[in-house]
Amino acid sequence: MAGGSARYVRYILISFFVVAVFYFVSHSSPDVLPLRPAAPGAGVVAPGKPTTKDSSSNSGSSDADNHSADLDPALYPMPMSAADEGWNSLSGIAPGPRMNATFVTLARNSDIWEIARSIRQIEDRFNRRYNYDWVFLNDKPFDATFKKVTSSLVSGKTHYGEIPKEHWSFPDFIDQEKAKKVREDMKQRKIIYGDSVSYRHMCRFESGFFFRQPLMMNYDYYWRVEPSVELFCDVHYDPFRFMKENGKKYSFVLSLYEYVETIPTLWDSVKKFMTNHPEHIAEGNSMGFLSDDGGETYNHCHFWSNFEVGDLNWLRSQAYTDFFESLDKDGGFFYERWGDAPVHSIAAGLLLKKEEVHFFNDIAYYHVPFTHCPTGEKLRTELRCHCNPKDNFDWKGYSCTSRYFDINGLSKPEGWENQSD
Repeated sequence: MAGGSARYVRYILISFFVVAVFYFVSHSSPDVLPLRPAAPGAGVVAPGKPTTKDSSSNSGSSDADNHSADLDPALYPMPMSAADEGWNSLSGIAPGPRMNATFVTLARNSDIWEIARSIRQIEDRFNRRYNYDWVFLNDKPFDATFKKVTSSLVSGKTHYGEIPKEHWSFPDFIDQEKAKKVREDMKQRKIIYGDSVSYRHMCRFESGFFFRQPLMMNYDYYWRVEPSVELFCDVHYDPFRFMKENGKKYSFVLSLYEYVETIPTLWDSVKKFMTNHPEHIAEGNSMGFLSDDGGETYNHCHFWSNFEVGDLNWLRSQAYTDFFESLDKDGGFFYERWGDAPVHSIAAGLLLKKEEVHFFNDIAYYHVPFTHCPTGEKLRTELRCHCNPKDNFDWKGYSCTSRYFDINGLSKPEGWENQSD
């Protein structure tokens, strides 16, 4: 009898425990913002806790596929200046919608500690609050150390892709003997990367293929990050969202003149494209940034493409595809040493309207040997920057940033004259 009573007591206690668990689960609130119903083609994702890492995929889906939601941007205004509410809210997960966007890095396994440094800078200054994904691309398989270290540093999902051979090799229309002689000549003339085959593959890949990789097809916007870069200031808002909401398709922080010896016939190829495809040339474009004589010659100005935030759908458009394929067939990536920076820049300058290209003065950046340190002491203080303003390259004689401001009719930031010598 005593044993039966004990069983009844245990049953009663277990019942109370189960009821308590159900009550707790049903009344607890998730640590995320409430979602609004998804709208077709919204192209945004909801913020929340950092997602589980995907440390080995060669293909996969972005957060947009898993958590698609249309959060009304009007309910989550971005703090664009220190006077805006939320400017100093730099802890915890940032409120508001997320764009369908990713960071993207082309790297080798040997770059691990240099890219780890870059990731740490991006995460500390921006992404720890936004948890955007990161795509890593390599012409070889990534090793376990690379995946382990990078996935431990990124607050969003990580994806690892191996570049197919056809995107990292000589196309069949290239005369390899001719290309070899060019490299030997450039080596004798001491042209930087002049004798490098891998550098040429990289430039061609970045010019025409990175945005077509299966992993990248999951996204609408990208932020390019390279090993050993520095981010000197806090980023108080979402640059991806800024790009989308303001109709921007390409952006930069540094611009300069390209080495003339590396692109002797590039503009000839561009002029041929313009003749063959007038339908792709945008009205109100940035020809004035690229040429001093209405397009007859190229002044060699370009945006430094090791930093880019851009619209992947523009790069995948018919206009850009025709542009790249026209240049590619002329062979200048191998018969000369065309860089992806002038290729992207000329495309943005001709195929986009002026107002679709943006200069991020408030994103402070370094890639050897140039620095973009935001112009204006007040702004640098508000952004909590640690760069030396004397290192700022923007207004030096070899920079093309002044030209960008001039052709767009923009007022230069306060204090630029003090950095122009």
